Amino acid sequence: MAKISTPFLLSWDSIAARTDLDRFFLVRDNIPDGKIIQYLEVMRRNGRNDYPILPMWNALIAGIVFQHPSIEHLIRELSRNPSLLEACGFNPVPIQKKPEATLDYNEGEQRAKIVWLKPDDPVYKVPDSWNFSRFLKNVIELEECLGMISNLSVLLRGQLMEELPDFGLHLGYDGKAIQSHSTGQINQETKQTSDPDADWGKHETRGIDSKTGNQWNKIKSWFGYNLHLIADVKYEIPVVFEITPASHSEQTTLKKLIHATFGQDPILAGRCRDFVADRGLDSAGIKKTLLDEYNIRPVIDTRQLWRIERNKPDFDPSKPIIRPLFPDRNDTIFFSEKGNIHCVCPATKTLRPLTFQGFEADRKTQKFRCPAAANNVVCSGQELCHTAGGVHPGPFGRTVRVPIDKDRRIFMPTPYGTKSWEQTYNRRSAIERINNRIDNNFGFELHFIRGISKMKTRVGLALAVMMAMALGHVREQREDQMRSLVKPIPIVA
Repeated sequence: MAKISTPFLLSWDSIAARTDLDRFFLVRDNIPDGKIIQYLEVMRRNGRNDYPILPMWNALIAGIVFQHPSIEHLIRELSRNPSLLEACGFNPVPIQKKPEATLDYNEGEQRAKIVWLKPDDPVYKVPDSWNFSRFLKNVIELEECLGMISNLSVLLRGQLMEELPDFGLHLGYDGKAIQSHSTGQINQETKQTSDPDADWGKHETRGIDSKTGNQWNKIKSWFGYNLHLIADVKYEIPVVFEITPASHSEQTTLKKLIHATFGQDPILAGRCRDFVADRGLDSAGIKKTLLDEYNIRPVIDTRQLWRIERNKPDFDPSKPIIRPLFPDRNDTIFFSEKGNIHCVCPATKTLRPLTFQGFEADRKTQKFRCPAAANNVVCSGQELCHTAGGVHPGPFGRTVRVPIDKDRRIFMPTPYGTKSWEQTYNRRSAIERINNRIDNNFGFELHFIRGISKMKTRVGLALAVMMAMALGHVREQREDQMRSLVKPIPIVA
């Protein structure tokens, strides 16, 4: 046998970190699962109690924390890891089976004698796959009938808001495609797929090539479900989620989520300052609901839907499309589909963006100022501009107020392209990182889940583990580690 006689200079034992089980303890001790355990105890009634409810639940959570791809993989880990068995609450003492006896018949002596076979090695008493299957059936039933697994994220959200005064200040939304463990092919006998709850979804991305002006589109299709997720984009922690079949509209689901989340949690609605989403959620209804009903500023990219100008033969894709802000008069003020306000100098025909001066909440108007006056620059067409607008400004220069009710899809409290808009919109990438963790750390890139109830349960547990681990890190004053799912917990000196 090859033997390593010289130790390494830096061995694992020298690293100042606690054991890997501490990550499981962090989740186990912070997840609000008291009612779930009580309901599971009632559902078992007078059944066999070879494996109590609490250890089975802890093992289920441990499988998610340690990222086991299947129950069989978790069972193998429990069978060889007594520390994990004990941490979950199972008996860590191995069991020695009784030796088996056989008869050895001796023909010469015409008699038989009992021979005791060598017993097998001691093994740990670990739940079998059917034990977990029956247990999971009850857990899924709790989610299907009472929504108790999904409610874990609501409870954890409240606790995180108590620990972090700015949790929920900046929220965002994104939809994520999750494929079912089904091909989506219809069985000729049953006329159904192997996952009747799932269906086909299509995500189409469109754009305009800035060089050629030609429209391009990219279509992605999948069979399964959609995860609709609202998250805190500063801490990268989920806030609320919903699972729907893949064909359901993201805009429709987001409207329901907004009312369900902010309507039932006025503390979160009062705390949230801005809400970010990509251009696929560009909707006048969503933006108006956020601002008018909950006083939350929407920061959602605007789709380019103007087609009249693009269909003209002399259309130049290198120049922005603008329309007069006041079409009833021959003014010099124009706006783009993104909501940018410009002036066209009547003397030089130069297009200049107006300087944004802020949002007037009492008037629900955006306030802009003449760029020449704001930057102390001489404009040769200033007098003609004032005459066209019918204004007589003082030394401050011309001021333009744009009511957002002119077009709630285009005009928002924070105009597109401003520094504040870009800083807020860039936080949207936080939800993409959460989705990446859901795929890679929690195994939704390759899974064996069919049925919307199972999918809701599995997603709810994964997000609850993510939130409970973050809560545990915060309570132990490790906010810098609250996003980590696999990093070892350091030893406190």
